[in-house]
Amino acid sequence: MTAVTHARSFWQDHKRTLKRVVTAAFVCLVIALLVRVGMTIEWHEVLEAILATSPSVLWMTLPLVIASYAVYACFDILSKRYTGHDLPWWQCMKVAFISYAFTMNFSAAVGGLAMRLRLYGKYGLGPGEIMRVMGLSITTNWIGYCMLAGLIFVSGAIKPPEEWGIGGGWLQVLGSVLVMLACAYIALSAFAKQRSWKVRDHTIELPELRIALMQIALSMVNWSIMGLIVHLLMPGDIGYLTILGTLLIGSVVGAVAHIPGGLGVTEYVFITLLSPELPRHQVLGAILVYRAIYYILPVIVAAGWYLLMEAKSTAQASHGTGVA
Repeated sequence: MTAVTHARSFWQDHKRTLKRVVTAAFVCLVIALLVRVGMTIEWHEVLEAILATSPSVLWMTLPLVIASYAVYACFDILSKRYTGHDLPWWQCMKVAFISYAFTMNFSAAVGGLAMRLRLYGKYGLGPGEIMRVMGLSITTNWIGYCMLAGLIFVSGAIKPPEEWGIGGGWLQVLGSVLVMLACAYIALSAFAKQRSWKVRDHTIELPELRIALMQIALSMVNWSIMGLIVHLLMPGDIGYLTILGTLLIGSVVGAVAHIPGGLGVTEYVFITLLSPELPRHQVLGAILVYRAIYYILPVIVAAGWYLLMEAKSTAQASHGTGVA
């Protein structure tokens, strides 16, 4: 048996354990970095920065938060066309809004999966259809991310700090790879003769070209709105592309770290990339305000809406009627 075969066999036998060890090590590293940064911040100054946020800016950002959640909810309307289910569009948007709010705060396992299974199941969709809806939604989010992040990285708008160990050139290479991935997805949707693949017990089916293009467009719009919200909240005159690129990096690092909402990770990335141009307390204050209006406020609304739906469902079940 060759060394390659030994290595492959070892990987198959210990794959889950190794993944857990790597993930735990990564999380520990992130926590250590967060603690290190947190010890250097004057928290009373952060509070002052938060309180200094202009009310007019907050009123400008609230419609953008609504717009972002509405755009994300359109992911599930696109999934309706992709799967062919017959639920009304407004029910799809309602489920998507609640799921997205919970995902942003408590992870995709809670929001994207558990909430969709619960809510779509109430409306009569089977697990297979729900998984296809969720799969297209996830793909939509990240394929648009690849295109947008790739273009921003290639533009050179982001300058990685020296301690990250990667220069701007490597980030531009990564950007090129991301753009090529998004373009490959479009090409497959347009020209692939084989339209579906069996992966374990699930069938993955390529969407038609029109849906693929709409996926990328909707996702890019959503990420761009999120970046605009942070840009409006951030003091100083840092360019929009720099803010958006920083948000994109922080979001993917938070997803890789499996930390709900990227809590602490997003803040660390922004402080690291923007603190040369802005004081740390101002950067952190702006991100905490962003987290309050984009994460916490929507999940409060979503939780209330969800509880009302559950109460209504329970009342209807006690009277022997269906879910409205």
